[in-house]
Formats: sequence, structure tokens, C-alpha cells
Amino acid sequence: MIIAGTTVGAGMFSLPVVSAGMWFGYSIAMLIGIWFCMLVSGLMLLETNLHFKPGDSFDTLTKVTLGQFWRIVNGLSITFVLYILTYAYISGGGSIVNHTLSGMGIHLPQSIAGLVFALVLAAIVMISTKVVDRITTVMLGGMIITFFLAVGNLLIDVETVNLLVPDGQASFAPYILAAIPFGLTSFGYHGNVPSLVKYYGKQPNVIIKAICIGTFIALVIYTCWLIATMGNIPRSHFSDIIAQGGNMGVLVAALSDVMSSAWLNTMLTLFANLAVASSFLGVTLGLFDYLADLFDFDESANGRIKTAAVTFIPPTILGLLFPDGFLIAIGFAALAATIWAAIVPAMMAYKSRKMFPDENSFRVPGGTPLVVVVILFGVLTAACHLLAMADLLPVYR
Repeated sequence: MIIAGTTVGAGMFSLPVVSAGMWFGYSIAMLIGIWFCMLVSGLMLLETNLHFKPGDSFDTLTKVTLGQFWRIVNGLSITFVLYILTYAYISGGGSIVNHTLSGMGIHLPQSIAGLVFALVLAAIVMISTKVVDRITTVMLGGMIITFFLAVGNLLIDVETVNLLVPDGQASFAPYILAAIPFGLTSFGYHGNVPSLVKYYGKQPNVIIKAICIGTFIALVIYTCWLIATMGNIPRSHFSDIIAQGGNMGVLVAALSDVMSSAWLNTMLTLFANLAVASSFLGVTLGLFDYLADLFDFDESANGRIKTAAVTFIPPTILGLLFPDGFLIAIGFAALAATIWAAIVPAMMAYKSRKMFPDENSFRVPGGTPLVVVVILFGVLTAACHLLAMADLLPVYR
């Protein structure tokens, strides 16, 4: 549940939008390929982690196995990912809050809706971890119920012709490369691996099962989500969604137009609100604790206010200035995540096999060739994002 809960979140709302060009068949093939690479990289991280004492995390692992340079690079990439995801969820939160309020006849500028979203949830994070834990538990329960109510209905109403014979230009494969970074972001759980080693101790079989089942649950949920969205919204209609920024509220509004009842529309909107709120709480709690440790802020009220200021003010200002940056931010998160979720775990596994050759601990099958595959996957993902930014890859508009 920890792995699945971390993996599935507001980022899933980017998948149908960025996959509109290649459409359903290629999207599923891409997701399966990315799921496999991210599963293997997580298991490689576990392999390295088992050579250290429970509680040792990325900082210690990279310092000992790869040296100070990679320790700094990895630390910067983690910090960047957490900050950019915080901004992404403020952008997505503002969009979905705005959509929700407009249904009640209340109209706010999206930047103000994002500010309200950030302030309310930042207050929760600032109070205590225990409050975040309790509220997130309630949110996850609500997400499961509302997801299956709303998406279950959409799955019943799927038009097979939409999935198998999409309208518009008959060009699909060229759009795969630009979508790969968003797929990587959708399978990010690697920060939880050291936590599971700390929680269970050196019990690789239990943790392997958790990673495999947790990521597979995410893959099933994403597949259902793509069937539900692409089976109900024609491919040509995604051009309008993308033209409006591709934010969460725009996609939910498009789905609301095809839903059969106001009650199910409410369930979908509620799910979207819970998804972005729980993602925001999870990411910002990690960033909050990381920055408190980095700047040596204590747990007093004054110390937590300082940490909250460093955590929330920069991404909130970005949210006010660029309220429609959800898709762009998710793409940038993928660029940095290639380092600490793909390249570094593979490099550490390779190095730890040299450093601890005689230990009879867990080792990921596949040897050095699989290490090379994961590193190449990370490099390919980063290259795809940079090429897409430079307008050198075809992007569905």
C-alpha cells in the first residue's frame, strides 16, 4: 500500500493528455516498458541498501558507493524533484479547485485558487507529521472509493471504437518519445525503499513482494484510467484539452461532459481533489523534513515556521506567476528523477557488487547487461525531455 499509494497520485492526470498522440495501444506498451525498468531500478536500490544498516538512506548509500560527487548530484536532483512536484501540485490543485468552485457558481482566478489550496495544505504539514498521517489515511480511503465509483462507470460506457480506431491524423508512433518522461514520473516510489528496509529490517523477500505488487497495482490503475479516458473522449477532443494547458481541471471537465449523472461527476471531481491533495501532502512532507535537516531547523514552533517558509514560499510564488504549469513541471520532475530513480540505483548496484562480492545477500538477476539497460533507460528519458523542450520531437497539439 505504501508503494502503490506513493506511485499513484495527481501525476496520473497527465498520462491521458501526453499519451493522446500515440493513443491507447502504444500508451499501454510504453507503460509496461517503463514499469519494468522502474521496478528493476527499485530492486537494484534495495540490493545496495541491504549491504548497509537499516535506516541508511540515499545520502549514505551514494556517498559510500559512488563518492562525494554523485552524493551532491543525487541530493540536488532529489531536492529539485520535490520542489518542482510541489509547484506542479499547486498548479494542478488550483486548476481542480477552480473547476470545483465553478460548479458551485464561485469563480476565482486560477492563481488565487492555487494560493488557497497551498495555504490550507501547508498549514496541515506545518502542524505535525501525525496530522498529515491521519488526514492522508482518510484521503486515501476516499480516493479508492471515489476512483472506483467514477472510473467504474466510465469503464462501462467505454466506446471500443474510440480506443481501437481513433479519429484524427493516422500518426501514432512518433509521439512515444515525448511521452516517456511523464511515464517515468508516474512510477516514482524509490524514496520509499530505504524506509521499507528501515521498517522491515533485512528481509529482502518481504520488500521485493511489496515493490512488485505495489508497482503492479499502479500499472493496473493506470491501464484502467487510460481505458476510461480514451474510451470516452475522442482523440481529436484532446487537442482542445492541450490547447487549454492540459491541466487537471480541464481534463476533469471534459470527462464530466460525457458522464451519465451529476452524482458520478461529483465522484470524479472529488477523486481529483483528493488525489492532488494527498500527492501534495506526501511530497511536501518529504521536502519539509529534508529541508529541516539540511538547514538544522528545530521542531519548535519558530523552527517549523522557518522550515515551512523555505518549503512553501518558492513553489507558491511560481504557482501564482505560472498557474498552468502542471504538465511542464511534471516533465521537469522526470528530467531530475532519471538521476536518482534510474541512473544512480543502477550505478550503485554495479559498484556494490564489486565492493561486497562475498556477501550472500539479494542480487537482482540479469547481471551487468540489465544494469546497462536501466542506465540507458534513464539517459533516454532525460534526452527525450530535453529534445521535446527544444521542439526537436513531435508533440501532439
